[in-house]
Amino acid sequence: MAKFTKSLIAAGLLAAAATPAFAADYSGDIHKNDYKWMQFNVMHTIDQRPYMGDDYNDTYFEMEFGGRSGLFDLYGYVDVFDIFDNRHSDKHGGQNLFMKFAPRLSLDALTGKDLSFGPVQELYIASLNNIDDSMMENQIGLGADVMVPWFGKVGMNLYARHATESNFDKEEGTWNGYQFSMNWFKPFYTFSNGSFLSYQGYLDYLFGRDTYNDPNQHTDGLATFHGLYWHSDRYAVGYGLKYFNDVYGLKNGAFGGLKTTGFGHYFSVTYKF
Repeated sequence: MAKFTKSLIAAGLLAAAATPAFAADYSGDIHKNDYKWMQFNVMHTIDQRPYMGDDYNDTYFEMEFGGRSGLFDLYGYVDVFDIFDNRHSDKHGGQNLFMKFAPRLSLDALTGKDLSFGPVQELYIASLNNIDDSMMENQIGLGADVMVPWFGKVGMNLYARHATESNFDKEEGTWNGYQFSMNWFKPFYTFSNGSFLSYQGYLDYLFGRDTYNDPNQHTDGLATFHGLYWHSDRYAVGYGLKYFNDVYGLKNGAFGGLKTTGFGHYFSVTYKF
């Protein structure tokens, strides 16, 4: 069980996965369930969205991390694009950095009460912060760890979205739209040496966004990732299929041919610290 839990934490897609599958217990020492993890991923992508032209390919480096400390849990990553300085990369000479930070504050820990009900195991004040060279998006809302048949514990969050800095000038500085996010990590086959296969992924659904009558904008957008990964204590190798639909609220075909709908492919190799 210890080896399985260590690998599950190191996979990094479900920060709550290190806790047992029942209501959170904060009696006594609230730090008794603390943990932390970090891993480095080298990712190669084919047909990312959004992009102009026939394809959007890149090889990039990702530092992914998370953990739990008392009242708080955290998930985040930093992406550095075009790591081989390759003129064939669609990121070559362009934006080269993206960061995501998603801290959550446990309401169960804050109030000292068991707030679980039905399949909901724990409640949070959830936040999400996306930052790149020209954008800063901050979201805040309510989060939960939910027990789902077969999947087990799934993280779910509903946010209100604030476009602090935006590539869409009309929404900059405003609260504009909402986002529902969920993520899952399901080991489904374990080998005799303790390594295992997992089905892991996430869904981000943006909705209720004001387009300010801009024909290039859409009220909603979807990105969902579905990955098959092999994990050991120190390494992981995997493939993920990602589906985009008007992703980031950009209308497919906008700006004279921007592609924001379709499938992308992600290949990754991971080292776990």
